[in-house]
Amino acid sequence: MLHSISLPAGEFGGPWVTDLFLGRLDTNAHESFAALRGLRVSAHFVIRRDGSVLQFVDTTRRAWHAGVSQWRGRANCNDDSVGIELEGLEGERFEAPQYAVLARLLRSLARRHPIREVVGHEHVAPGRKHDPGAGFDWQRLRRLLRTQRLWLHGEPDRSWGLKAQVMRHSGPVDHPGKHGRTHYR
Repeated sequence: MLHSISLPAGEFGGPWVTDLFLGRLDTNAHESFAALRGLRVSAHFVIRRDGSVLQFVDTTRRAWHAGVSQWRGRANCNDDSVGIELEGLEGERFEAPQYAVLARLLRSLARRHPIREVVGHEHVAPGRKHDPGAGFDWQRLRRLLRTQRLWLHGEPDRSWGLKAQVMRHSGPVDHPGKHGRTHYR
């Protein structure tokens, strides 16, 4: 599941996103952070504007990125998905290195896990969430994935047995985000 994130909104490259996912965000550091006080969230991966990747949660474990969500009749998408945050602002364009690394990451994940679909947060929580938004170029990602058999939002269903975000996780993470090593550069 694809998301977009920037803290503060529209600012990129600072420590705030990492701090949020490590549960150590100083909510007094910026006025917009007050709304995040007490929030416990995590993502499996963050892809920075320059294409660098941070991993916060092992893909065999649940991350807390989707919130109230539903996809293809299944609720609670955190249970069955990998959360990938793209550093950016919902509705705005993303950078070429982000698309290149995202495609490599998705191919790698699909080799390790039974992932068949790629959707945005906006698709599993419509009306509540709007990311990654209109600025995300699904066609570009489709071209970069080439022959990978992943369903992307906006394509017609295929007859090869799609299942909604079928990755199974071993259980909840006790706290949001354990900072891991970069998987891709």
